[in-house]
Amino acid sequence: MTTPEGLNWFKSSRSENGGACVEVAADLVASHGVVPVRDSKCVAGPVLTVASSAFAAFVTGVKSVEASA
Repeated sequence: MTTPEGLNWFKSSRSENGGACVEVAADLVASHGVVPVRDSKCVAGPVLTVASSAFAAFVTGVKSVEASA
C-alpha cells in the first residue's frame, strides 16, 4: 500500500481552515476500496483507513443533515 506521504491529501472546500479539520485522500479507493483519513494538524500522525462504502455513507449523511438545517 502507498505510504501516507505518497497520497494526494485534501480538505473539504467548506473547511474554514480553523485547525479542526481532517484530510482525506481518494488515491486508494479504486485499488484498495479504502479512504485514508488524517488530522490536518498532525500530518505525520496516524492515518485511519475507512471502507469507501462507509465513507460515502458518512458524506451522504452529512449532506442530508446540512440540507435539512
